[in-house]
Amino acid sequence: MNLSIRQMRAFLHVARIGNFTRAAEQAHMTQAGLSTLVRELERQLGTRLFDRTTRMVGLTAAGRRLLPVVERVLGELDEVTGRLSAEGDEARQTLRVAATPLVSSNLLPQVFARFRESHPRIRLRLFDADLRAVEAMVIEGGADMGLGFFFKPATGLDRSPVGRFQLMRVTPAQDDATLPVGSAPWSSLRGAQLLGLPQSNPIQKLIDAHLASLGPADPDRPAFNFFGTLISMVEAGFGSAVMPTFALAACRRHRVRTDLLVKPKVELDFYRITKRGVQETQAMQAFCKSLVKALPALSR
Repeated sequence: MNLSIRQMRAFLHVARIGNFTRAAEQAHMTQAGLSTLVRELERQLGTRLFDRTTRMVGLTAAGRRLLPVVERVLGELDEVTGRLSAEGDEARQTLRVAATPLVSSNLLPQVFARFRESHPRIRLRLFDADLRAVEAMVIEGGADMGLGFFFKPATGLDRSPVGRFQLMRVTPAQDDATLPVGSAPWSSLRGAQLLGLPQSNPIQKLIDAHLASLGPADPDRPAFNFFGTLISMVEAGFGSAVMPTFALAACRRHRVRTDLLVKPKVELDFYRITKRGVQETQAMQAFCKSLVKALPALSR
């Protein structure tokens, strides 16, 4: 036996109203269609559910036994589907973004603020983590997208560039005055005391490839895991550093000088990653457009 939801709803409308014509109007269907559904239900159950007269329609004993069951089944079904629909709407209106710490603390607050003004119904959630953790969150479904310098494609992830940042030199400032971003050739780093990220870091590998033309790397070069620490150590006078311009906002809160490195000019692509095969929501599309528009101003 395979009772359909439409058959049960048709039975419930007639049982509550006691009239096929008015029940059909409430169900937004023709009387003939409603009658067909009720007859099909009676045929499947092998019993009459209604006593029909010219004046009224009443439930039979079988109909009275069936009524509370149908009311409970449809009530529970409507409650669950309503809750799931509400949860689905909320999920579609919530965007979860995972990004590396400096991106999370220096780039995204400004992007989030602008996006919230233009899309007040979309709730944003930010998770800050290291690069590998960002990838894992996206793959496992904990984040809708990840942001960072993902130099290599990863299995199960789609990667697309959303911005580009130039490498710059960061040196201690002589005073507290805010200096404009200048420019300096790579040769200006020859013989300088340099600080950096760990040698295994992909960004540091790119930097070291360009520093190699200036001479062998210092095997005892101090290395730090986070750009924030690196900037603070430069400010304290422990040396100079090379990093992408996405760190400009952080640098401006410290007494350091920033100069774009030229001859050659070196740029890094900034990527968005998403889980392969997952349909992109309107919230994701809207945020990505806002991000692409905002990033150039945040890198100079």
